Amino acid sequence: MSEYNAPIRDIRFAMEELAGLASVAALPGNEEANPELVAAVLDEAAKFATEVLSPLNAVGDREGCTLSGGEVRTPPGFRDAYRKFVEAGWNALDCDPEFGGQGLPRLVSALVRELWKASNMAFSLCPLLTAGAIEALMLKGSEEQKRIYLPKMVSGEWTGTMNLTEPQAGSDLAAVRTRAVPQPDGSYRIFGQKIFITYGEHDMASNIVHLVLARLPDAPEGVKGISLFVVPKFLVGADGAIGARNDVQCVSIEHKLGIHASPTCVMAYGEKDGATGTLVGEPNRGLEYMFIMMNAARFAVGLEGVALAERAYQQALEYARTRVQGRDIVTGAPSVTIIHHPDVRRMLMTMKANTEAMRALAYVVAAAQDAAWKHPDAGERRRNQAFVDLMIPVVKGWCTETGIEMASLGIQVHGGMGFIEETGAAQHLRDARITTIYEGTTGIQALDLAGRKIAREGGASARALIAVIGALDGDLAKVQGQDFAAIRSALAAGVEALRLAVDHVVAGFGRDVAAVAAGAVPLLELFGIVCGGWQMARAALAAAKRLEEGAPDADFYRAKIVTARFFAENVLVRAEGLALRVIHGGGTVMALAEEQF
Repeated sequence: MSEYNAPIRDIRFAMEELAGLASVAALPGNEEANPELVAAVLDEAAKFATEVLSPLNAVGDREGCTLSGGEVRTPPGFRDAYRKFVEAGWNALDCDPEFGGQGLPRLVSALVRELWKASNMAFSLCPLLTAGAIEALMLKGSEEQKRIYLPKMVSGEWTGTMNLTEPQAGSDLAAVRTRAVPQPDGSYRIFGQKIFITYGEHDMASNIVHLVLARLPDAPEGVKGISLFVVPKFLVGADGAIGARNDVQCVSIEHKLGIHASPTCVMAYGEKDGATGTLVGEPNRGLEYMFIMMNAARFAVGLEGVALAERAYQQALEYARTRVQGRDIVTGAPSVTIIHHPDVRRMLMTMKANTEAMRALAYVVAAAQDAAWKHPDAGERRRNQAFVDLMIPVVKGWCTETGIEMASLGIQVHGGMGFIEETGAAQHLRDARITTIYEGTTGIQALDLAGRKIAREGGASARALIAVIGALDGDLAKVQGQDFAAIRSALAAGVEALRLAVDHVVAGFGRDVAAVAAGAVPLLELFGIVCGGWQMARAALAAAKRLEEGAPDADFYRAKIVTARFFAENVLVRAEGLALRVIHGGGTVMALAEEQF
């Protein structure tokens, strides 16, 4: 079993050359995010990830969480690690300085969160949910709610959750039944049960602030009748002091395939007199508000795909370099390490190329979030927000699906030993498997992409992105050599395939929505690999420029070009087939389903 090594050089390349740290640092309010400060943050985060979190990863998987008397105990070492995490200020990294945050850009917090997720995904889920709750309260909470809750949540002294679904509801939140009964003092009594609540109960923080979807007595049916409430584990006084235990309990924790150290709780509200809560924002707009938190979580889950692919790759590479088995197919040398075998090299290159493509795309989207929030020009803010909105389902869906595939390849590199738990390779696949499900399955992300993000606006944002990617052809044409010829050819074909697919969705959504929906997941994958190919082509161009300038570490930059070509010739070439599935496959699925089911 290998420990995690933070890929600092690769992260800095993606952050500086592709995501544009310099441009992000030039935005109003980001002036302190200079390369020296960010490098220091990254180095310290890498140290924490490798020295504190990574050693607990296997422990947490093996020991899991326990529930006794309504209280959850996390695995050995987790509570102490969280204390160190909070004391070091990591929870406050990109939060508003008004409430004790450090105010660093989203780009910086994204790369740091990749380190947490790769070193210990189960641990990382606690601050992930807290960050989403903070964002929702920042944007929609009352001044009193912000004053009472945000300083403690930003510091990490208190954690946060989101309570959406219920046993009968699943992904259909219109079926939520939890009730909120108004009280004379302006508060509400909450009654109901919530399931799949990540870190809904634990022993790492002194209070847990639940954001809960519930219905008021006069609420309309469906999603338009859902409101959002703050319901703390312990009641909080006007002075911020913790008071009596609220009427909210964890009644069970789930026994899961992976992320064993993350308690997934069934929460009961109001088993006695009702859990006390306060309304967030306006009545019946709770789902709208919760999507603030959910979109932040969806992007973060996409990073989990990147992180687990990196972790699986590192372990597979180390194993391939040390495992001796078989003859060298070229030289005939006996008893070579398996990294000499062509198919093992193919798998390792597949893992490396996909991980780098996912990382680059996620970081570029994070940088666009910064520009959407802080760019001084309103037009640029709108343009960046449109790009972010378009790409959130792609980052979430494509990165998580690919993360699972890469974790599975990691087991394949290990051969039979990968199927043995003691090697640790299987944990990465088990942990990754949930990522395509929570915060909206891949099918839900794909429908969001096809319907809300493409068809609803007539494909405007998608076509604008296609134009940007297509414009890279001119830069690729200027660089000589087979590597760039291959990259250019594959990217041009991918761009055309994506254009045809988008045109089909725009034209067909109103005519045959079922057929478009049946082809939505291939559409999402097509978006992912073309956008990944776009970033890999940019990486190759940046590397070629550095080599021309005579930059040190030439091997690193040459490897970037080789990896970009591998992605073009082994991943991006799937674009045309995916476009055919989008255009023709959806209708075929629906026709055959009528016959078969």
